Amino acid sequence: MLRRLVAGLAAIVLVAEAAVLVLVHIVLGRTTANQSMSIAGSDPDVMSKATYAMGAGMGAFLVLCAVLAAVAALGDRSPGRFARVVLITAAVTHGLLGVLAVVLVGWAAFAATTLILCLLVLTLTLYAAPRDGAGDGEGDVQPPPPPAYGELKPTGP
Repeated sequence: MLRRLVAGLAAIVLVAEAAVLVLVHIVLGRTTANQSMSIAGSDPDVMSKATYAMGAGMGAFLVLCAVLAAVAALGDRSPGRFARVVLITAAVTHGLLGVLAVVLVGWAAFAATTLILCLLVLTLTLYAAPRDGAGDGEGDVQPPPPPAYGELKPTGP
């Protein structure tokens, strides 16, 4: 129950973060397009298009993370190998962004970034990785361990 709640909450928060970041990049892109000066000889039109592209890329990545977390929550299954790699990448990125956020934006941005980091890490740890290497959550039951050295095994009737 808890892991479904955490994964679902992570998906919702990631979608909200994606929307905010896309909106911020649209505003920055329009501001850059409306200015008439260049920064170090850069074309303002190229900079605004690059800002739009970066916003779209970040938004798409966060929505992908949200979809993967939502699939884990709805199916109550461990994310597969690809999903785990994507969610780990998002967690590491949020950790780095948290450090930058406290310096550049402030403690509120740090708290928001750290909250998302915690939700991602909780999602990854509550859904333990499958032990059989299949990555599909099936067959997580392991065979019994071999007997310890020197331990007697029953020989039969």
